[in-house]
Amino acid sequence: MGSCRKPLVIFVVLSLLSTAAVVYTVASIYTGRDVTFKPVMSVVPKVWKRLLLTFLCVFISYVGYSIASLFVIISLLVLIIFIGHITASGVILLIYAFQILYLGGAFYLMTIWQLSNVVSVLEDSYGFKAMAKSYALVKGKLGISVVIILLLSLPLGTVRFMFGHLVVRAAALGVVSKGVLGILCFLLFFVFYLLKLVTETVLYFVCKSYHHENIDKSALSDHLGEYLLGEYVPLKPKDVQLEKIQV
Repeated sequence: MGSCRKPLVIFVVLSLLSTAAVVYTVASIYTGRDVTFKPVMSVVPKVWKRLLLTFLCVFISYVGYSIASLFVIISLLVLIIFIGHITASGVILLIYAFQILYLGGAFYLMTIWQLSNVVSVLEDSYGFKAMAKSYALVKGKLGISVVIILLLSLPLGTVRFMFGHLVVRAAALGVVSKGVLGILCFLLFFVFYLLKLVTETVLYFVCKSYHHENIDKSALSDHLGEYLLGEYVPLKPKDVQLEKIQV
């Protein structure tokens, strides 16, 4: 059990660190700031705690969602047993339908989490507050947001599947072949994951635009510059929460 937890913890830590770096880089490009490796890396230690708190809040929400879903399906099954007017195939069909609904809710939570990570870096919000702002952002764009996150997650899942079956479990392949495939899978995963992070950050700006909010690039640029001056000073709501454009 302990050996299984270590890779997961390492992946979560690297995920949070890379999220901080990529969101900062994309926002810098958006505002026209120069982007170099050293400044980007100096930003990471100043925001990873905010991202970690957001991740923990999302994890708590997911656990609560799973427990509530389990309670609902058990209650339905108990009710069906007492009623007794449903066939075995009907029960199986009901379970499959519930699984589809459960996965839909899980992808929705994942979408909220991805955008809340961007919010945690670019706004004065983290944790449940960042999730609430992320929820407000995806209103009106929920369908396309979930589809985008799903499409970006599919290549990552495919690479992980290939790595597990061709590198970890495949006994017919030699050490050299496994090594080459392992490196290839790592590179593909790295590229797809960076693409996913970049797209999520762009999606944040798109959702802002959809809600007729105009981000002040100079204020955002000053906020990004404060990361490099010393202690982190979060961007004030009046700078990023943005005033709505009258249309």
